[in-house]
Amino acid sequence: MIIDSHCHLTYEPMSNALNDTIKRATDEGVKYILTISTEDKSFDKILSIITKYKNVYGTYGIHPHEAKLHMNIKTVDIIKKASLSNKIIGIGETGLDFYYNYSEKNDQINCFEEHICAAQENNMPLIVHTRASENETFEILYKNLKKKNFKILIHCFTGTREFAFKLLDLGAYISASGVVTFKKSLELANTFKDLPNERILVETDAPYLAPVPLRGKPNEPSFIIHTVKFLSELKKLRLDEFSKITTQNFFKLFGELN
Repeated sequence: MIIDSHCHLTYEPMSNALNDTIKRATDEGVKYILTISTEDKSFDKILSIITKYKNVYGTYGIHPHEAKLHMNIKTVDIIKKASLSNKIIGIGETGLDFYYNYSEKNDQINCFEEHICAAQENNMPLIVHTRASENETFEILYKNLKKKNFKILIHCFTGTREFAFKLLDLGAYISASGVVTFKKSLELANTFKDLPNERILVETDAPYLAPVPLRGKPNEPSFIIHTVKFLSELKKLRLDEFSKITTQNFFKLFGELN
């Protein structure tokens, strides 16, 4: 059993062929799919998808790129949206992206902290996007953990080894995407090789970041099998062993799924 812990089924081309997309994933052993919120206006689509498909769950959150358009979204709003379905199981994605800076840094930080407060209040995992913002992301997480504990998942980790192990000290789980399979990602692969197995999840981030040997194609949940195979070989584990570990990690973080 494999769980795709992060994808975007509301995005094209998957949104135009959901039945086929989900069937292909099921055929590759993907038992559950978590489709991730990035903006408020598309949340109704997520609710519709998780209602229609038994094996698909969702989240509510605002991507840092979209922070400037959602400054009116506060903790109370996030909690309210996340309570609209028992199949909404996470807060995010949220975080900081200082690589593109599509939203001002302060707007990203304020939005991030609203999401953290929501995760602290409703005890849902916080799904964190971080790019070119390692120090700031760590400091915000550390500061808020001292106030009240919350669960952290760093999605699509591509950061430094030092950052990864600092995140482990915060109790965070770390998710690997298809990026880890890229030939130029040797340092990242070595980081995942040394991360404790009990803290690793897997994802596609579809439709982005298709793994080798499908790099360059629109990604989809069925492609996660290539990332899982790569990591299982890296860890010197059988495919079924590593799949079971990452699935158990997902359940530890998000709870058992029905």
